[in-house]
Amino acid sequence: MNLFPNPVLAIETSCDETSVAVLVGREVRANIVSSQIELHRQWGGVVPEAAARAHVEAILPVIGLALETAELCQDDLGAIAVTNRPGLVPALNVGLTAAKALSYRLKLPLIGVHHLEGHLLSPLIENEVPFPHVSLIVSGGHTEIIEVRGLGDYRKRGETRDDAAGEAFDKAARLLGLGYPGGPAIQRAALTGTPRYELPKGLKGATTDFSFSGFKTAVLRLVEREGDQLNVPDAAASVQETIANVLTERALRAAEDAEALTLAGGVAANSALREKLRIGCQQRGLPFFTPSLDLCTDNAAMIGFVGSIRLARGERDDFNLDVASGSEIPGLK
Repeated sequence: MNLFPNPVLAIETSCDETSVAVLVGREVRANIVSSQIELHRQWGGVVPEAAARAHVEAILPVIGLALETAELCQDDLGAIAVTNRPGLVPALNVGLTAAKALSYRLKLPLIGVHHLEGHLLSPLIENEVPFPHVSLIVSGGHTEIIEVRGLGDYRKRGETRDDAAGEAFDKAARLLGLGYPGGPAIQRAALTGTPRYELPKGLKGATTDFSFSGFKTAVLRLVEREGDQLNVPDAAASVQETIANVLTERALRAAEDAEALTLAGGVAANSALREKLRIGCQQRGLPFFTPSLDLCTDNAAMIGFVGSIRLARGERDDFNLDVASGSEIPGLK
């Protein structure tokens, strides 16, 4: 896999993290993330207009810090990569505007990158992953199983029919009074709990698709039924165990004929899910790869990596590049 030979500065502002990275080939010289978790905690979720304002305040300092960390100056850069889809449009616009300004001022190539393609290929930053492999992408807005044959050559093997796994974690955390963001809150509470409450797995049969809408309703009914008698750590452990089991079972089924299985996306940071997939793959003799924790959540390093591959193939975008709230991964069939 060829990579762009010169330093690439990458910008990621698709949701509530302002992230800027500098990559030289596979080497991540800097990967700075300015989180907005405390800002959005007061509302229990991301408010797009507030996120955009926070990105405006953070983007220039974060760019400066990334260059300082990488021990480079703007004149050392060879290209600019930026997330332009999908995501919150006001937030994406902040990153794209900064990327275009840098590209214009420094006369550097510009490349737009699909946020989910960044997650999809993030395990390749640190690992030599064979092709074709199957990837489980799990985040707050997406839950998909994708066969990766090469850059831009993807086949969907499974997806959620309603809600994403990350959304199910967030909803369950709110119902249990554990706060925002839900995934880490559930994981912390589950450390002292036992998964003794029975919750539904959604779709039945030998499927590779998911459904979490009924699961969220079941957690609501559990909270209503148990009332003050509800053991919150046990409930959190039950939520985590059920979601991790469903994701593991279907990902392994989808990867039966693959060369490897990868796990990516924000929910990939969940230790129970990582361990279940690791053990399941080990039992089947299937190589398993997942990024370091700092490459699981939204970050610019994964955007720079995909951008570097595309730049090396001669791909470029002009200043007509625009943002989009939703779109399929390029090359996904």
